[in-house]
Amino acid sequence: MTDIRQRFFIDASPVRGEVVHLQQSLDTILAQRDYPPAIAALLGEMLVGAALLASTLKIRGRLSIQAQGQAGLKWAMAECSHDGEIRALAQWNEQSTLWQTANSSVEAMQALGGGVLFINIEPEDGDRYQGIIGRDSDVLAECLTTYFDQSVQIPTRIVLSSQQKQAGGLLIQLLPRRDEDEQAHVDEDLWPRLMMLTETLTPSELVELSATDILYRLYHEEDVMLPDAELLTFGCTCSRERCESAIQQVGAEQIQQILQDDGEVKMDCQFCNTAYRFNAAQTLGLFGLLVN
Repeated sequence: MTDIRQRFFIDASPVRGEVVHLQQSLDTILAQRDYPPAIAALLGEMLVGAALLASTLKIRGRLSIQAQGQAGLKWAMAECSHDGEIRALAQWNEQSTLWQTANSSVEAMQALGGGVLFINIEPEDGDRYQGIIGRDSDVLAECLTTYFDQSVQIPTRIVLSSQQKQAGGLLIQLLPRRDEDEQAHVDEDLWPRLMMLTETLTPSELVELSATDILYRLYHEEDVMLPDAELLTFGCTCSRERCESAIQQVGAEQIQQILQDDGEVKMDCQFCNTAYRFNAAQTLGLFGLLVN
């Protein structure tokens, strides 16, 4: 089963949704750090959540879910681009005894303490947007569902699961009626019926079943329409060019001090562990300077 995002529609209704399944890309991301099981589970859910939410946008750019903590979990983030590239990272208090026994994403959420959750939207062209996600629950899916209900004001149900380096999730939405004619033909019992069916989906089914099997299992009595699925892959935005830009922002004076102390400038990407090295000639050349 590949890493995919499968869109679906209920024909002749304003209902749409997405199913996401992650395995290979999640394994690649978790292999970058020795994450405690609870944080690995939360990152899996955050990645699926980011992929689901990114599918609701009509922009080219990136969407991320970010958690800022005040206790055992310092911060965590997961990101998905418009073309299905995902990445994630977390930092935690390694001295905390919590991680010796914690295994669930709920425990990782509790380890944020009084921290906050954000949604960040970064279009390739346009202004960046940040929204605050209410921490009314330690279940990430419930927090994201509430965000849509209250902030976006679109009836939404989100379910997430992450188990043993696999993760899956489903998002289903009731979109606004476009006109009075569509309103007249909407089955008013459809949304409550779909919600009851969605509640029967188990965490194990979310990660073990394919997207098509999940949709058949839940909504086989409805006329479900499936466009082509989208592939999701691990992808990092780091590059040598970005490092060069960062070096220039630091300034020539500080860079010269680093070269004097270390002989080179070292920059490592935390997301993919790629190491970038710049010798004196390469570094000073960015400022139009020559090596003495």
